[in-house]
Amino acid sequence: MCNLKFVFLISILSLPVSFLSSSESEAIDALLRRLDAKRPPPSVQESAAKAVLQRLLPTHASSFEFKIVSKDVCGGHSCFRITNHKKSSKNDAMIMIEGVTAVEIASGLHWYLKYWCGAHVSWDKTGGSQIASVPKPGSLPFVSDEGVMIPRPTPWNYYQNVVTSSYSYVWWDWERWEKEIDWMALQGINLPLAFTGQEAIWRRVFSDLNISTPDLNDFFGGPAFLAWARMGNLHAWGGPLSKNWLDQQLVLQKQILSRMLELGMTPVMPSFSGNVPGALKEIFPSANITRLGEWNTVNADPRWCCTFLLDPSDPLFVEIGEAFINQQIKEYGDVTDIYNCDTFNENSPPTKDPSYISSLGAAVFKAMSKADEDAVWLMQGWLFYSDSSFWKPPQMKALLHSVPFGKLIVLDLFAEVKPIWETSSQFYGTPYIWCMLHNFGGNIEMYGILDAIASGPVDARVSANSTMVGVGMCMEGIDQNPVVYELMSEMAFRSDKVQVQEWLKSYSQRRYGREVHKIEAAWEILHGTIYNCTDGIAFLGLPLALTRTNCLFFSSLILLQYEWNARTQVTMWFDTTKSNQSKLHDYANKFWSGLLEAYYLPRASTYFSHLLRSLEENESFKMDDWRQEWIAYSNKWQAGTEAYPVKARGDALAISKALVEKYFG
Repeated sequence: MCNLKFVFLISILSLPVSFLSSSESEAIDALLRRLDAKRPPPSVQESAAKAVLQRLLPTHASSFEFKIVSKDVCGGHSCFRITNHKKSSKNDAMIMIEGVTAVEIASGLHWYLKYWCGAHVSWDKTGGSQIASVPKPGSLPFVSDEGVMIPRPTPWNYYQNVVTSSYSYVWWDWERWEKEIDWMALQGINLPLAFTGQEAIWRRVFSDLNISTPDLNDFFGGPAFLAWARMGNLHAWGGPLSKNWLDQQLVLQKQILSRMLELGMTPVMPSFSGNVPGALKEIFPSANITRLGEWNTVNADPRWCCTFLLDPSDPLFVEIGEAFINQQIKEYGDVTDIYNCDTFNENSPPTKDPSYISSLGAAVFKAMSKADEDAVWLMQGWLFYSDSSFWKPPQMKALLHSVPFGKLIVLDLFAEVKPIWETSSQFYGTPYIWCMLHNFGGNIEMYGILDAIASGPVDARVSANSTMVGVGMCMEGIDQNPVVYELMSEMAFRSDKVQVQEWLKSYSQRRYGREVHKIEAAWEILHGTIYNCTDGIAFLGLPLALTRTNCLFFSSLILLQYEWNARTQVTMWFDTTKSNQSKLHDYANKFWSGLLEAYYLPRASTYFSHLLRSLEENESFKMDDWRQEWIAYSNKWQAGTEAYPVKARGDALAISKALVEKYFG
């Protein structure tokens, strides 16, 4: 594998092209200069990149040298460069990797390991790091004499969805986060969301406004539902949050931010969207606070339904927004100028009046900029897709033009399926990031649209009057479909479209360790079917383990609450009655150990039992009886504490062959 058979994939790419107007381009360039100034010294970043190598491939730590270089080396843009080190001998390659930041260096390392050594790096649950093909130290392959330089066509590679923190990260400790940040760096991600620990900051802000602990308990969601409490979709569901949880998450966020910064990443921090505790209305009776409508509940139970929104026209809005960012800066330091805020996520504004929408946007930005004069607002563009009947051109323009040009960046969240840039005159002149959403609810079925990923970002970037400034991955959950994420990550360094069929041959050889024609043929079939999935989702997946959070020190009662959170999210999700299931039930389904045997199978058996009885007794199917029985079973399972196997048993290959023979032989 360690030869130049993949040279066709690593030819030097053309330099980036930008179609932003001069004023917009100047604003983005100014932002990039400010962010560059926040990065640690080259020695710190070089050490951080070396530490990534040490954790990934410790035996080869002395086989590479890393160096931070200026953008001038890359023609004014970010890039990485791979060359043979001058210390190399005739038969012993030492590799020099240079990059504008440690992220580019790590990306260059990953590129070399993939395309010269046939290695494959993935999440642990999707194969992990397969590096057996890398030759031993002293035998690494040389690159060409002139080396290889790979520039970024656009400045940013964004990562995460605001709900990924609940579907995938919620139970993580620092050890798991460290692995994820290494993976981010190797994939070239330089603009990650950093949402951990924000409830501790909100506790300070609202406590200063005399909100009590019980009222904060009613405001915050439980650990598995924090994302939706943050967005104002629900409150109190799955809670309360213990002080221990809040403090532990704050410490974890400091570790996350420290490592991101060492690697030269720009963390995207949270900001204020208007979501407030209901008790604020009692403390400030004249404040313009509205109670929103229900969101996916069964019967609008006020215990967790119908959150409270502070109108942006109210002076308290800017006061709270400024206080929150000030508290973040006080706690973490001046780590970023980019802040996420999503207004009306799956909740429409009270009026279509463009002037109101414009004032809303201006107030959101004012709250940011009063605390950070260089603030830039980053917004998920999901609302333009999910609520397209509301967000017509006048409303979109009102929101997008409510802040100075260059001070707002939009995530075209579902661009691989429904690109908004095509129908909005490139977001009406607003810079945007082409994003792949791909995954909903952290489901682990096999599907994707590889052809759209391989061409969509390039089409967007070279289109007339393009305002694209990056690519991104905005999946709701991770640990699935590694082929999709490896290709999407590469698009951060691809100036031309990728020929997917050839790329998949290379991918299969790296993933399985050698060239096998039958495997390549299988990937051709997958490419033409489930990985060109434009009309649905193929529900296939791999069994994973549902484990408890006993690695952290919590009381038994809190552990019971956390287990209920974990079980509820992947089953019923939200509230139920005796005869009405949650509207979101099975949204976050997983093919995990315990779920298949102890949840899905009994639930299906209940249905067939009632069906057979109706046939035997020649009666209509008793829908209410069946529904009440399976809902009661689900609620009982949610409250359970049974432990399930965390290691696979049996020979998966032999079982697969037996099933194929049984049903297709």
